[in-house]
Amino acid sequence: MNFWLLCNFVVFVLCVLFAGIFIPQILLVAFKKELFDMPDERKIHKDIVPRLGGIAFTPVICFTMSLLVGVNMLLGDPRLQVLVDAQTLPLSMGFCALFLIYIVGLGDDLVGVQYRAKFMVQILCAAFIIMGGFWINSLHGLFWIDDVACWLECLMTVLFIVFVCNAINLIDGIDGLASGLSAAAFIIYGVTYYMVGEYVYSMLSFASLGVLVPFFYYNVFGDPAKRKKIFMGDAGSLTIGLLLSFLSLHLFDAPTLMIGSLPCNPFVVALSPLIVPCFDVVRVYIGRVRRGTNPFLPDRTHIHHKLLALGMPSRMAMITIVGVALFFSVVNIGLSYMINITLLVLLDILFWSLANIVLSRAIKQHKENVA
Repeated sequence: MNFWLLCNFVVFVLCVLFAGIFIPQILLVAFKKELFDMPDERKIHKDIVPRLGGIAFTPVICFTMSLLVGVNMLLGDPRLQVLVDAQTLPLSMGFCALFLIYIVGLGDDLVGVQYRAKFMVQILCAAFIIMGGFWINSLHGLFWIDDVACWLECLMTVLFIVFVCNAINLIDGIDGLASGLSAAAFIIYGVTYYMVGEYVYSMLSFASLGVLVPFFYYNVFGDPAKRKKIFMGDAGSLTIGLLLSFLSLHLFDAPTLMIGSLPCNPFVVALSPLIVPCFDVVRVYIGRVRRGTNPFLPDRTHIHHKLLALGMPSRMAMITIVGVALFFSVVNIGLSYMINITLLVLLDILFWSLANIVLSRAIKQHKENVA
């Protein structure tokens, strides 16, 4: 087996194993200390469920990545160490940002943190990532623009990181949705980085995917009556959002990405896996502003709420949304050098808008039929 393919496989399996050991222990502590996400009129779940699953994510990813590098050094194989050494600055700053947002997310899950403080920490995390050398350094032809001023690049990067972190946090409304969408994105990033020879970031993608697998099992298939169900909480959604934004930003560095024999626009490859949560947050915020309500207060207008309002079971709604996200990613990446990027983005927006209009009309018709 190819060495780098083996590394990806090993880091994925170890993360699945370690997270699978860690999460049941979190459940035991959560029930012993009564650390629950209590049901209310806004939430879908009806049982008391711990929301601390995300505690496992950052420690397991960092431990597994460090373990693999250390074992390779002990075995006298320098290949992985050489690649990590070449990426010391972005990885160091990226992991600083990861631990910082993990601590804030954990604090929010346990005692609560004001949203202003969370925004400030997210901005600080973005600054760490920019200092590490990752930022939106080109729009790759979007609106026929390539390069912009340095200060604008940094501002766009900060807004992008904050936006993605909160998009993943806000899409976490039904079992398996945030983890399913994130897992699909990590697969795309992992395969892309592997195919372009960026093996460290491929490993980080598959490590992140690995921690989501056991969490997805407990979140979707766990029985709350048997104390086997768990939510990821802010410690999970914020760190996953930061990892996704970190991995996507590195793709902006390349003028062109060759995925196999297919040339792909880096902007499209970086952002397509994030379209569904990002588009949904924008639509919801615009809708709240149009209704004159606070855009930062929660409601039941997200895409999963719409599917549930049609009478679709929660699990089927999750599968449908993840399927749509994969559809967007595959089609966009495949068309990114056949269609102008601006036209492609406008087509995505049009498709998403029309789909939501159709959903809204179907919901109205469904309510009339029920009445």
